[in-house]
Amino acid sequence: MIETTGDDRRLPPALAAVAEVEFDYDDGEGIDFEPYEAFDSAEETTDWIRHWTGNHELDGDAYRVFGQDGTGGLAALWCARPGRPLAEQPVVFLGSEGERGVIAGNLSDFLWVLADGLGPMEVIEHEHREARPNSTLAELAERHATTPRRTAREIVAEAQAEFPAFAEDLDELCR
Repeated sequence: MIETTGDDRRLPPALAAVAEVEFDYDDGEGIDFEPYEAFDSAEETTDWIRHWTGNHELDGDAYRVFGQDGTGGLAALWCARPGRPLAEQPVVFLGSEGERGVIAGNLSDFLWVLADGLGPMEVIEHEHREARPNSTLAELAERHATTPRRTAREIVAEAQAEFPAFAEDLDELCR
């Protein structure tokens, strides 16, 4: 069965594999990412987006939260492509202090970003951080990715060009 963006809260196989990896923060030199074993519930996601934006009329239907950084910033699949499988949705980061941005255009590309040694927070908050390839995550990406390997910088630039108004659109939702 193909996972679609409806009410499905099952992790795609690639994210389930990521959830099994222990990420090393390495005193700020590694990846600050804690993947979840399951998506947050619809209720948790709605509660979070309402508090994050200050807009209590929103629901969290557009997001499938699958991990966080040490400060509580969240990584999510953003269901921006209606009717498409979850693995084809862009990956976004919404930081604990309002940082936000598109990380990758799809789950496969996100795996390559991780393989380059960068997590969601590092991509958004440390834009010029050098890649530190990770062999464990590269092997995981080679097993699950459906897109060709590219550098994290290329993937992020491509995704942000495809969704240039992501941050501004979120600003519109905030009170």
